[in-house]
Amino acid sequence: MPQPRMPLTDAALAVSRRLLLGGVAALVLRPRKADAQTAGKPSPVPDAIPAAPALRAAPASLRLKPEPALETPVWCFDGKTAPPVVRVKLGETVRLKVENRTDKPLSLHWHGVRNQNPMDGVGGVTQPPIAPGADFTYAFMPPDAGTFLIRPLVVGGASEPSGRGLAGALVVEEKTPPAVDQDLTLLLQDWRLADDATLLPFGQTAFAASSGRLGNLVTINGKPVPDTIEARPGSRLRLRIGNVCNARGTRIRFDGLKVYVAAVDGQPTETFEPLRATLPFPPGTRYDLIVDLPVEAGATGTVNALIGNGLALATIVTKGEPVTQKRSPIAPIGENKLLPAEVKLQNAMRRDVTITGGARIDATKPTAEPIYTGDPVKVWAVNGASGSAGMAPLFTVKRGQVVVLALKNETAFPQALHLHGHVFRLLHPLDDGWEPYWLDTFQLLESRTARIAFKADNPGRWLISATVLERFDTGLWTSFEVT
Repeated sequence: MPQPRMPLTDAALAVSRRLLLGGVAALVLRPRKADAQTAGKPSPVPDAIPAAPALRAAPASLRLKPEPALETPVWCFDGKTAPPVVRVKLGETVRLKVENRTDKPLSLHWHGVRNQNPMDGVGGVTQPPIAPGADFTYAFMPPDAGTFLIRPLVVGGASEPSGRGLAGALVVEEKTPPAVDQDLTLLLQDWRLADDATLLPFGQTAFAASSGRLGNLVTINGKPVPDTIEARPGSRLRLRIGNVCNARGTRIRFDGLKVYVAAVDGQPTETFEPLRATLPFPPGTRYDLIVDLPVEAGATGTVNALIGNGLALATIVTKGEPVTQKRSPIAPIGENKLLPAEVKLQNAMRRDVTITGGARIDATKPTAEPIYTGDPVKVWAVNGASGSAGMAPLFTVKRGQVVVLALKNETAFPQALHLHGHVFRLLHPLDDGWEPYWLDTFQLLESRTARIAFKADNPGRWLISATVLERFDTGLWTSFEVT
């Protein structure tokens, strides 16, 4: 029986060398309390419930480049250019009416939430897309505390709403959260801009067939980097860092900061220090970090993205009177008892999932541009089929069955992949154990195979999808059904 590899030693407390295969402005909405409901069985919403708070997606403008450049025409929620952070307590219901005031169909995926299927937010699969001028009310109770993302996800049309700025976070607070002085959410976005700060065109096949729409300007919480965070000397901070870029995958490094990872993809883990103070950060990934700041005023630490020669995302500066409260050592934030202690693989359903397509890279000319000459709508395929609305699921599984997927990347590019409605364990190559954290998103390097295992305990039709949204739009997704 495979045994989980638990981080009990100093070596294991460091991030595994196989971690993920190498690879503070907030809108605070407090929905009403709700009764618990069975996962996967949405309770009817009574007519007597008050109207849901509105979240309006509409055009706006954002200063991304200094004058004399123009403000950038973007889309945002409720006229606020900082991505919203929706906060609820565990046991409360998220209830929001999304009003689409853009000129494109829209739906919002609650990335990482083990949601009820009709609320997963995949336009064209779990719901009809929200047409321009229409609205849709999302109502669900998140089963897990943690940090999750809000990303547009419409079959064939996810990249543009995201590339124009629509993104956010959902924070589900623990019933007894760890004691910290500040709880901050940092959302990474990038923007592909022309010299005059307007957005460059969308829908380019060359991007979809290669690395995706990589931006040339990076923001944290809607502001050009670096962000500056001030905190009292001796403060303990909780940093919730999420990647909502269209395509930008990177690694993040912490300089002058001793950080401990407390949760990966929203799920708590035994705390550990990142190996070489660095973490992989593909689109869709989240980390909850706990950090104790120096007791001296004027100390600085930096969160850097390893882009080019390095790019500072946020600088933390100690300022003001020191915190005199005596702290206990940093400890785990608590296990999620809704998840199984182990995943029994003996009788698992096993399936191969092979990703093909995309541009070709000439190995004899490493500096040449990738070449793609195929169908611009069906650039990518999973087991030979490009994802499309109405397609049959790849497989069907009974509720409660353990599933092991062998994910094979036969393309020339790393693939960031997301499992909807569930969380999984990343297995060791011989199925002799797994990494000691739950995931819903990870990066699969080119020409590699990885195996993931999960308990299919959430009924409905669920996607396995690219988190690089140009690839999603051009077929890099499939689905499975839990009955």
